[in-house]
Amino acid sequence: MNEADALELARSAIWTIIVVSGPAVGAAMVVGLGVALFQALTQIQEMTLTFVPKIVVVLVALTLAASFIGGQMYVFTEQVYSRIQMGY
Repeated sequence: MNEADALELARSAIWTIIVVSGPAVGAAMVVGLGVALFQALTQIQEMTLTFVPKIVVVLVALTLAASFIGGQMYVFTEQVYSRIQMGY
């Protein structure tokens, strides 16, 4: 394994992490913006209001996107194992 192969593997791993975390982070971002807007409009500054909806929505998003996440992880694992099998 040379430097180019190591960099390609690292790039692929980072891209897989970004794609796999996308549904959860995107859902948390949308709910966070909605809660922030709600708090700004109503002047309610409750700390639990920011965390509980995000946790629930992230869990729902992960549940709904589980097959997509598993598929992406499977593709990445197959790529890594094929590189190991070829010897680099």
